[in-house]
Amino acid sequence: MRADARKNRDHLLAVAGAAITEQGVEVSLRDIARTAGVGLATLLRHFPTREALLEALLHTSFDELTAKAAELETSDSPEDALVSWLRDCTAWTTEYRGVTVLMAAAIEDTESALHASCVTLRAAGARLLTRAQGAGTARTDIDGTDLFALVAALAWLGDQPSLAPRADHLFDVVASAILTGSASSDTEGEGGPRASG
Repeated sequence: MRADARKNRDHLLAVAGAAITEQGVEVSLRDIARTAGVGLATLLRHFPTREALLEALLHTSFDELTAKAAELETSDSPEDALVSWLRDCTAWTTEYRGVTVLMAAAIEDTESALHASCVTLRAAGARLLTRAQGAGTARTDIDGTDLFALVAALAWLGDQPSLAPRADHLFDVVASAILTGSASSDTEGEGGPRASG
């Protein structure tokens, strides 16, 4: 890729990232192009679909979360590794409003530009869950698909202005429900004081 083309692509990604953070994944591609100072055809030449734009934008984050899972598999206790990854993954998905809806759809759609990255990310979480289950510290009636769904649910909570203040508390509740051993009590208090009501 020529230097000027790469510069244009990077500029489009920066504008798209800011727009999606502010307005969510359904932001108009035409608005992104306009804000970037290019025509829609130029945007579509670089990113022919919304999923392709998101895959390019999120690729680094996908890779980082997958690499983090690999590190956690060998460096932390199984239950701490699982909760740490779950927390990081949930925090990341709340950065881009609505991205979990597209990720869930991409898992089922092999033609989606996001499919491979989402499948890899889900598999990374599943390995951490399986490891904790093998150690007897995580319930055995859930699998990687369930874990991925819980990330989506927790991210949705973070997207709701009226519920966002309770997101940390509810994360702790979910983490405690996943864990079966004394480690479940370790997650308590990480989100700060409990909200009442």
